[in-house]
Amino acid sequence: MKETERAEYEHSLRRRWEPIRDALDERQRRIWAAVEASCLPYGGIAVVMRVTGIARSTIKRATEELGADCKPADIVKVRRRGGGRKRIEQSCPQIVEALDKLVGPTTRGDPESTLLWTCKSTRILASELSERCGRSVSHNCVRRLLMDYGFSLQAVCKTEEGKRHPDRNAQFEFIDSKANEFINSGIPVVSVDTKKKELVGNFKNAGREWHGKGGPELADIHDFPHQALAKVTPYGVYDIASNSGFVNVGVSHDTGAFAVASIETWWNRIGAKRYPRVTSIFITADAGGSNGYRIRLWKSELQRFADKYGLSVHVSHYPPGTSKWNRIEHRLFSFISLNWRGRPLRTLETVVNLIGHTTTKAGLIVTAQMDVGNYPLGIRISDEKMRELHLEPDKFHGEWNYTIRPRLADATQSVYL
Repeated sequence: MKETERAEYEHSLRRRWEPIRDALDERQRRIWAAVEASCLPYGGIAVVMRVTGIARSTIKRATEELGADCKPADIVKVRRRGGGRKRIEQSCPQIVEALDKLVGPTTRGDPESTLLWTCKSTRILASELSERCGRSVSHNCVRRLLMDYGFSLQAVCKTEEGKRHPDRNAQFEFIDSKANEFINSGIPVVSVDTKKKELVGNFKNAGREWHGKGGPELADIHDFPHQALAKVTPYGVYDIASNSGFVNVGVSHDTGAFAVASIETWWNRIGAKRYPRVTSIFITADAGGSNGYRIRLWKSELQRFADKYGLSVHVSHYPPGTSKWNRIEHRLFSFISLNWRGRPLRTLETVVNLIGHTTTKAGLIVTAQMDVGNYPLGIRISDEKMRELHLEPDKFHGEWNYTIRPRLADATQSVYL
């Protein structure tokens, strides 16, 4: 049974258990628990134990009772209501407050406690509670208390984007308005970004795919970078209007020169043929990385690109901390990751082929190529060279929105075959 199905069954079981719990005597409760546990092919006792709080040994004993050929009168007597060992929260009321201090939304425990700096597993919590309450506390008891008081195991959810800029939404609206304006005018609008770097070699790749039984892909146990054939940097250019992408797979460094070289390669191979008469292009990019708004080399290379092809390059950057809103992330990169999931990227050709064969039902077309050029780190652009750029900041956040126009004295219009 899948985890989702098990969770649904557990939720359904809890809804059935709550109305009848107080109406059943001890024997009826354990028999009911045994019947419910038998409904799952495996793990039923654990599920029922989590929902009802009935001990595993009790459920097993009830299972044996159901399988025995005996009458109800032959079965052990029913414990009178209120009999048996009291719950720990009744015999030790301070345990609930102590547990809340340890796992509450804000840490209010003893600052000297080592638990504050360790994983809060039920066994560690049980050990800490035993010390604080002066009595033995089992990890199963801690698990029951946590569930009774609304706690559950949860992974970290990535939703925080850091400090929100006051003009964050205004910048989104500006980019959207400008993109629609250019698309309606037939001007190319591209979203650019660098995908996560990948090690090339017989390494495990996240994800799963269908194989014959007992025939999984075999990969090395360790993913040591020094054993990789190469470390590739895929830089993507996504054409929003045509729903097509181009990925330049570099083997050198991710610099501003590499970013602009990728855009230039896209223009030579695809863009100029698709938009033969345009005189400008609109680029949307993240605020950081090789195409960040503070990267001088990025702007200097864009000026070279504008001069070479006689294009006015309009650029808009997403606000800091909002890179996941860039369209290339969920329109191109996400599908590339799906296409190569569970497959070791053993060679450079494998990387290029898997990227180039990425498609979607919406008609996404992807082109990929290898870039063996060298893009060294440490290239500095002086203040003098920055003053030579034909860079026009926009009135609205000129650091994020600007246009680089060709220097006509150096511009040479290219001819495309």
